[in-house]
Amino acid sequence: MHTATSRDGTKIAYDIKGQGPALILVGGAFSYRKFPGVLKLASLLSEHFTVYNYDRRGRGDSEDKHSYAIEREIEDLQALIDAAGGSAYVWGLSSGAVLALQAAASGVNMRKLALHEPPFIVDAADPLPPADFVAQVKKLIADNRRAEAIKYFMTKGMGAPSFVVGMMRLMPGVWSNLMAVAHTLPYDAALLEGYISGKPLPAKGWSALEMPTLVLEGTESPASLRRAAQALAEALPHSQLASKKGLGHTKTLNAKMIASELVAFYTEK
Repeated sequence: MHTATSRDGTKIAYDIKGQGPALILVGGAFSYRKFPGVLKLASLLSEHFTVYNYDRRGRGDSEDKHSYAIEREIEDLQALIDAAGGSAYVWGLSSGAVLALQAAASGVNMRKLALHEPPFIVDAADPLPPADFVAQVKKLIADNRRAEAIKYFMTKGMGAPSFVVGMMRLMPGVWSNLMAVAHTLPYDAALLEGYISGKPLPAKGWSALEMPTLVLEGTESPASLRRAAQALAEALPHSQLASKKGLGHTKTLNAKMIASELVAFYTEK
């Protein structure tokens, strides 16, 4: 395990695997660097890249601070890129894709950026979270009601059926991992604020991004995620869309297929 120090002094834990150009993996909600799917993906990518797989602040072996701001997470990613030599390829999954996108827009130096099914909601006809979704997630965690926060986030935010959460509670290993990172759900909710109300993506939000960008979506994914991926690919000036069965992320990660898409994109001249 290695650590990078973010601008506010927070120690961010990460592992390094492989050789080649630097590639940083940014996990989404509930994800952490030892998540099985991420570990498999890191292993496959390490055949071509030096993979930096890190715990976002508050998760795993990374430290946290009492006051959260999206800017702090952007600084965490900058610290990883600094550790990688000042520039890197970046892959972000779900809310991690939103973090990576916001970091790129703030000027963090990325050679190429891959955004994997960011959970925007861009059509008012799609199921929408409650208007006070972000506030409710924060309140549940502030009240130390982690189990309720997990259920609320997954059902109201991610659209998962209640029985799925019930099944997870019967799987001790899975549930304990969810509980261990549940206190960071307000961070993911904050990243999504303003992008999950069923409105089109802001026309000028990311128009200045210069790095080549790949947006990934699974044809088996919920329609709202697919619409979001397609809208984002249209909004970004130097982007391409990879749309294939098996690229979805709402169940298990197809690490082999994802790695294949990423290797092709990052090594393309």
